[in-house]
Amino acid sequence: MVNRRRFLTLSSLAGLFPSFSFRSPQSPVDKAAITHPSTNALPASIGPLVISTWKQPKANAAAQAVLDKGGRALEAVEAGVRVPEADPNDMSVGYGGRPDRDGHVTLDACIMDEKGNAGSVTFLEHIMHPISVARAVMEKTPHVMLSGEGALNFALSQGFKKENLLTPKAEKEWREWLKTAKYKPIANIERHDTIGMLAIDGQGNISGACTTSGLAYKMRGRVGDSPIIGAGLFVDNEIGGACATGLGELVMRTCGSFLVVELMRQGRTPQQACEEAALRIVKKQDYKDIQVGFIAVNRQGEYGAYSIQPGFNYTVSQQKKTQVTDAKSYLK
Repeated sequence: MVNRRRFLTLSSLAGLFPSFSFRSPQSPVDKAAITHPSTNALPASIGPLVISTWKQPKANAAAQAVLDKGGRALEAVEAGVRVPEADPNDMSVGYGGRPDRDGHVTLDACIMDEKGNAGSVTFLEHIMHPISVARAVMEKTPHVMLSGEGALNFALSQGFKKENLLTPKAEKEWREWLKTAKYKPIANIERHDTIGMLAIDGQGNISGACTTSGLAYKMRGRVGDSPIIGAGLFVDNEIGGACATGLGELVMRTCGSFLVVELMRQGRTPQQACEEAALRIVKKQDYKDIQVGFIAVNRQGEYGAYSIQPGFNYTVSQQKKTQVTDAKSYLK
């Protein structure tokens, strides 16, 4: 009786939905019916590409050198952002970065590869290359993010050297600031998130990196968007990648880089996606004294950039040519 009832039930359902077929759980999946994104190499006319926030020809050159040798995009972005991390004259990232209000240089960084793997460090002190620590987190731990003392201990366990990152120049500026201790970030002056970088390698794969010492004279413990996957950086190898720069709190509230990539998924060009992501912030904030900018690239090698305030520029390297361009902006 039970079997007869089950047969009648299924027969009734089949009558209601004649196009519906009942498949046994053991039935094989038709793999030919599943579509996969293309993983073909870029056309020769496009070639490997590097794009970074701000004027960074030396960083782009380091990344391009990796790509010219057939290296992965992941290796390229790490090599590229390590350049400003070690440059004491770039005072918003790595060695020589401006300290927090207590005089400590604290660093944030993240990295993401073409497979969706990601690594991040926040509130890291005494290590010149946080981007390489972030990559080690990605490749050698089950985690995505390590912070503070834990990030430092992990870095030391991996052989990174502990050193003083506060240069005499940065310390002098900080002590001068202490006389008034007024805190008001100024658009384009501190160049928050000095470098975010995206690269496409010869196989058409995309990776990204982002590294910073954050806002000058920030509250101790403050972390911005730069090490946050989906805020300061996001990569989806099926679609493209994006990086953000500027006042990190605003980027975090809108999941800015993730938003840019999702807009590209919906059909926007990289330029259109960057513009729409910036306008999402403009609609909700008093934007006259704040800066946020985005860069993006898609799998076709198209790229774009946009910012709220004028003054944001970006660097593109492709086919052995490097160009620094002023991004379009909401305020003219």
